[in-house]
Amino acid sequence: MPTTKQYQPLTSGQIDALESNGCLAEDWSRVQVATDFRADRVRRVQFIGDIRLGTFNGLVPNDSGPPKLAGIYDAVLANCTIGDNGRIANIGSHIANYTIRDRVSIEGVGIMETNPGARFGNGIEVQAVNEGGGREVILLNDLSAQLAYLQCLVRWRPTMTHRLATLVKQAAESARKDTGTVGSGARISSVARIVNVEISDAANIQGASALEDGTILSCPEAATFIGPGVVAEHFILAEGATLSDGAIVRQSFVGQGCQIGKQFSAEGSLFFANCEGFHGEACSVFAGPYTVTHHKSTLLIAGLFSFYNAGSGTNQSNHMYKLGPVHEGKLERGCKTGSFSYMMWPCRVGPFSVVLGKHTRTFDTRDFPFSHIEAKSDGRCEMVPGMYLSTVGTVRDGAKWPARDRRRGPVRRDIIDFDVFSPLTVGRMLRGSEILRNLMETTDRSKQFVMIHGAEVRRVLLRTGIKYYRGGIEMYLQERLVSRIEIARRNGMNDLAKSLAIAPDAVFSEEWIDLAGQMMPQSRFDLLADRIESGEIDSIDRLQLELGRIHAAYLEDEWAWVVWAYRKHFGKEIPMMTADDVKAAAESWRDVRTKFLKLILGDANREFDELTRTGFGVNPSSNELTADFTAVRGTFEDNPFVQKIQREIEEIAQRAAAFS
Repeated sequence: MPTTKQYQPLTSGQIDALESNGCLAEDWSRVQVATDFRADRVRRVQFIGDIRLGTFNGLVPNDSGPPKLAGIYDAVLANCTIGDNGRIANIGSHIANYTIRDRVSIEGVGIMETNPGARFGNGIEVQAVNEGGGREVILLNDLSAQLAYLQCLVRWRPTMTHRLATLVKQAAESARKDTGTVGSGARISSVARIVNVEISDAANIQGASALEDGTILSCPEAATFIGPGVVAEHFILAEGATLSDGAIVRQSFVGQGCQIGKQFSAEGSLFFANCEGFHGEACSVFAGPYTVTHHKSTLLIAGLFSFYNAGSGTNQSNHMYKLGPVHEGKLERGCKTGSFSYMMWPCRVGPFSVVLGKHTRTFDTRDFPFSHIEAKSDGRCEMVPGMYLSTVGTVRDGAKWPARDRRRGPVRRDIIDFDVFSPLTVGRMLRGSEILRNLMETTDRSKQFVMIHGAEVRRVLLRTGIKYYRGGIEMYLQERLVSRIEIARRNGMNDLAKSLAIAPDAVFSEEWIDLAGQMMPQSRFDLLADRIESGEIDSIDRLQLELGRIHAAYLEDEWAWVVWAYRKHFGKEIPMMTADDVKAAAESWRDVRTKFLKLILGDANREFDELTRTGFGVNPSSNELTADFTAVRGTFEDNPFVQKIQREIEEIAQRAAAFS
């Protein structure tokens, strides 16, 4: 409610009208009302302490039936300000110490109060990634995936960690107050208990069991929903989040566009943009953007994930030895785990890999992205490097994530770089190729397996892995070269040397890192940490601005890396290229990319082969089977994904021809 709204003491006539409506007051002189206040819309209400009442006209929308009269009916209010044209009714105990803004509906609530000094979930420490502690993340309304990562996973720089914790605690302390707020247009119905909860505009809370010590961020563009049976304690929900169907959340953060429900339970966990958690459990989990777990019997514990899909029954153990649950794991962006996969922490899995089976030994495959990782019968890890570089799933992942961004509010806190192929993943491929090549040259031919950081690789697959990675590296580097020139041409720049030049303010690092969705050169990160330590970055807002500036520099930083990697892989200096060199590179890219996409089509075609059709149709007649399959699944030629890939193949030829 705007602070400019004018209130005035009740007239004797208004007091008489209220008393005749069954209302009581501890002291009528402490009750103030708007100039157009209607006493007939306030019935059977007890007022305690300082009360300010707006005007009540017309009807209030009702989710489960016809609209109802605005006003206050059957309630006890203590030290509250009530805005205009809302409805408060059937309050079991009381509403105390709240400012309730305009057009709010609160009905069927047992108790709703704010205690002095509440911080509404701000300042709560979450033991993410390591259940035994040491990586605490302090909750904050403005928490982003990157801010949480810097708090949690950079403990080798204790000065930065301490300085950042000080800034976060200061920001959390600013949330402290004695009166809670319910934002304009919020709807609250059939909730047993709401204590120390800040509720933003347009939030919708229907049938929750208990909400305590939390903030529900919300806005009309991205309304946050809390549904039946939910229990949430010491929490923050970001705009557009959904918490429903008996979910239990304690000491946790649920980010923008996240969906948590179907009896899912989360303890000491962080979920960032567009995560989904249904049926299973999470404990001490750092779920970066697009972490998805949908199945019963799935337990995610003490791990870092992002762009991750957990198969049914996925499980981890953080009790490797006897000193307690102090171990942790990291599945880098884009990983998947198959049904009933198990990993004993500590483990680290390289980007876009698939993990199958029960792993009872630890391993580290960070330098081998796109790999197949499967447990042997004795629990040891066997890896096929680069196996998933040219599969349908990898290509679909790169397209689906941007399309599934549910964030609709004016502010998107998490910074997300969606690229599947990037300096991060291609840099790992370069390093992985070198490791495989060295092993191929030095391993005795009599050996069936070689060991790489706890993962076994068949010696005969070393050359295959190098081949997989070489194709991915060359496709990425030449794609970036072609795209760079195309963008320059569209911008009216036809000077080849200028098009290929590295921007003066670009930053190069051979090593890139992933801050829970945001990729950047290592040197950018080091400078950011230095500025936090020195105090130059002196607020959370300043930090977010700096992260945004780094994000804006992504393409130019990437180009600086591409120039270096092109020289390393092809032995050619991009800035010195002639038109003929570029033409040859474009033709090579055309061939490599076309071959890659045809492999994707071949992988997709397996979804339509004869074996896949088994189970369709009632009788074994091939005609019936084929007709039934086609009616349900369609044909390979008509599949939208297949058609998209075929169009891209045609476009590649046209793009390459433009360099002739």
